[in-house]
Amino acid sequence: QVQLVESGGGLVQPGGSLRLSCRASGSGFTFNAMGWYRQTSGDQRELVASITRGGTTGYADSVKGRFTISRDNAKNTVYLQMNSLQPEDTAVYYCKAAAISSNLHRDDYWGQGTQVTVSS
Repeated sequence: QVQLVESGGGLVQPGGSLRLSCRASGSGFTFNAMGWYRQTSGDQRELVASITRGGTTGYADSVKGRFTISRDNAKNTVYLQMNSLQPEDTAVYYCKAAAISSNLHRDDYWGQGTQVTVSS
């Protein structure tokens, strides 16, 4: 089946940078739109950034100009470069992928989440 494995979270000081990675795997699957979401305790999961297979991107207003999403289709991997991090960016970050199976069944899959903490 499909697996999404995230990496790159951690603790960083305000103004610092982190790069998240999410590798998708699954025999016979094609991964279309991929994205990053984040969630703090008690809040709903919110979309941070998304990217289509063709490279069209979208961002939440709160991260525009600071975060950059990219992907490597050959590796089924999506990245999130986060610069100028602020304490309000602290959250668990989740990767999401829209996958289509060889029999054209479409479903969304989530990674396990990676903690990003911005604190001095």
